[in-house]
Order: sequence, then C-alpha cells, then structure tokens
Amino acid sequence: MSTPGALDGLVIADFGRVLAGPYATMLLADLGAEVVKIERPESGDDTRSWGPPWVGDESTYFLGVNRNKSSRAIDLRTDEGLAAARELVARADVVVENFLPGTMERLGLGYEQVAKDSPGIVYCSITGFGGGNALPGYDLLIQAVGGLMSVTGPDEHTPTKVGVAMVDIVTGMHAALGILAALRHRDRTGTGQRVEVNLLSSLLSALSNQTAGYVGAGVVPKPMGNRHPSIAPYQLFDTADRPLVLAVGNDKQFASLCRALEIPELSSDERFATNSARVAHRDELVRILDERLAADTADSWFDALTAAGVPCGPLNDIADAIALAERLGLDPTVEIADPHGEEVSRHVANPIRLSETPPTYRSSPPGLGEH
Repeated sequence: MSTPGALDGLVIADFGRVLAGPYATMLLADLGAEVVKIERPESGDDTRSWGPPWVGDESTYFLGVNRNKSSRAIDLRTDEGLAAARELVARADVVVENFLPGTMERLGLGYEQVAKDSPGIVYCSITGFGGGNALPGYDLLIQAVGGLMSVTGPDEHTPTKVGVAMVDIVTGMHAALGILAALRHRDRTGTGQRVEVNLLSSLLSALSNQTAGYVGAGVVPKPMGNRHPSIAPYQLFDTADRPLVLAVGNDKQFASLCRALEIPELSSDERFATNSARVAHRDELVRILDERLAADTADSWFDALTAAGVPCGPLNDIADAIALAERLGLDPTVEIADPHGEEVSRHVANPIRLSETPPTYRSSPPGLGEH
C-alpha cells in the first residue's frame, strides 16, 4: 500500500490549459490531490496536438504535465456541460482556471459566484497580464514584453528566448504556492479565497537580481551572453575539446582556481584579488583563463577543479543531464504503469522530496474524456 500523500482528500477542479495551470496542478496531484481535468470534447487541451515529439498519438508536451489526473470532456457551451462543471466545482476544494479574464464569470463559474455556495473554495486564476487586462498571454510573448529576451542572448542585437517555456513554469510554481498558502489559511479559519497569478508579474519576480538592479539602482541590464553582470569568472569557457562552466562565487574559490590552474599569482594581482575587481577587469581575466583552459580537456579540468573545491562542470545536453542526475542518485525519472497494466511510461520525477509524505505516481496522463 502506498504512503498517503500530503494532499490526500483534496479535490481540484482543473480548468487549466497548456502549461502554467497544468504544471501547477500536476505538482499538487503528485502530492496526493485528486485532480479532475476539464477538457473540450474532441480536441481537448491544446498541447495534446503540440508535437513532435510523440509517444504513440500523444504529444510529449501534454504527457509531461498531466500525470496523476483524470480527464472529463465537458462542453462548457451547453447547458448540460455547464451543469456537469458546476456539479464538479461544488464538490471541489480548489478551482484552477486560466481562461481570458471574464470567461468564467460569463459561464456562471467565477469566484464570487462559486464562493456564494462554497465559502471555503480556494479559487486560482492564472492570466497573462492580470485579471483586469483581457489580453492573451503566451510564454514567448511574455518573454519579449517582460524583459527576459532583452537580457538573454549573445548581445543586444540578438534578443533570444529561453529554450523552454520558463515563464509558464515559474507562474505554475507561484500558482501552486499561492494555493497551498490559501489552503493553510482555510485550515485555520474555514474561509477560502481567490488566488491570482499572472505571467508578467511572475516573470518580473523571477528576473530577481536583474529587476532588483533596475528598481533599486536604475540600471537597465543588457544581455551578456554566458557572462554574469555581477560575478567573475562566472561563464562558459572553451577547453581543448568542449565547453566548461566556471561558477566562481567568492575570493576563496578564485584562489583555489588559480592554484589548480598553476597560476597562483593571479589571485593576489590587484586586478583580480576581489570579485568587484575581477568584474571590472573581466576581459583581461577571461583572456588569461581561456589560454590556460585550452591546454586540457573539459573532463580533465572538471576532475582537477572539482577536487580543488572550484564549482565547475562541462556543458551537457539533456541526455547527459539525466545521466548525471542518475549517477548522483537523484532518481530523476519514474515509471508509471497504465491502469490496464499494458504499458509503462517514463516521466521526469517531481523534484520535491518529503520524508513522511513523498510524491506518488499513481497514473499516467489520461486519454481525452477517459473518466
């Protein structure tokens, strides 16, 4: 018998689509919540068709964020469908939706409407630009207008998106956190509340030191490729065979790096003795390190520098990264058998580790309307 999850008994009516909402509800489902995914008949969630890659006739995009859920195909344009949706919402503890602002209200399923009969409901709305702005929000769009692309890429003439829908993922994590906070409040008071997150605000928060630099000091950051605006050396370097990252975060680590590279005098050079000095003389430092690192391979430097306590690592692709996590005993993937026991699917594991109520993997992503 499996260990009960931390959120066992919690019912979530999931009207979320694409990525931010489904990622949030999958995290909660892994922790034991019962998530009922409401989808359009025939087509379902948009991501069901977002392939390749495919596993059978399902896109890996959809499969990656919808495990541990059941699926109900409900046409919200019909009276019958709305009645079914209202019945589900009435027994739910949490509602998650990411329609355009005003859509759920027009359907009679808005927060104020639901809370009249269910005052303990935790109702999470995910939007692109906030509930007062009926603008569609997609990750790429928010990366552009939210400033992420302006600090990503080799230079300011080549704005570049991040290689994954990171804004959606960050927003999904914020949504899950907000839901848990609201549930904690309900545990104490019996009263639910509305939780609102949006893609733009989530990105501005996640930009962290970059937005803090502007808000606090008026500095508008520019892209620096693989360099860091406030730390050096903290970037990608070429070696004799493939790139290697050095992530030297303090003066002690820099001294260890210099000894391991057999250039110990560099750490006492006034141009490089402190982090702020290294940032000011970054180009000179990079030239010296480039020349030294070119003398050996990335793996050789990784062994030598790691032994010296210097944070570093070779540039991995995703296959390499999964293999690394496996070598480190992190169990990065899990296998889930389908309800009929006919197939086993492989998934990326939930990264949260709980000693008493760990994540569980009860079912593969559902077929459209399967339940």
